Amino acid sequence: MNQYISFLEGWNSVLGLSTPPHHRKMTEFLTNLFESDGGRGLLMAFRHSGKSTIVGIFAACVLYLHPQTRILILSAESKQASRMVMHIRHILENHPWCTEMIPKNKREWSENKITINRPVGIREPSVVCQGISGNITGMRADLIICDDVEVPNTCNTARKRQALRERLRELDFILSPTGTMIYIGTPHTMNSIYCVA
Repeated sequence: MNQYISFLEGWNSVLGLSTPPHHRKMTEFLTNLFESDGGRGLLMAFRHSGKSTIVGIFAACVLYLHPQTRILILSAESKQASRMVMHIRHILENHPWCTEMIPKNKREWSENKITINRPVGIREPSVVCQGISGNITGMRADLIICDDVEVPNTCNTARKRQALRERLRELDFILSPTGTMIYIGTPHTMNSIYCVA
């Protein structure tokens, strides 16, 4: 069985939940994307389908399987991005597979960045978050998760949509050459950034 699915089911078992079929499909999609070296993808599903929940579990599993991975969470607002980091942190602290990953010295174990036990010599935190307008200059990431970057505040005018697109183009300079970029969201406008030709 796919290790990511096993991780998901292990987490659901901790919570006393079963795994819905659409959560398996989302996890399989994310796994295929991440394992493809240099993948980019968009995860769209109906509202309240658990997209962000699944992506948080997936990110925790990525760290479990590949502890050297550097993850950047980007959202429309920094508070929202922090919620994703706290979700990942909660999973790491409570998933039975992750007990060895928690550092004794929790110097970087907060609501906006966490660093797990991992090989030495990696400068960036394991997970760091930022709002869309925050400073990302100089960051490097192997996995970028754009979680609801398109919201009414960032897309309700043509100028805002253009600014959002320009901001997101900067991510190309942050992503490692074989890195993965995942967009999660729901279109909020006819000219959505999620529309592809």
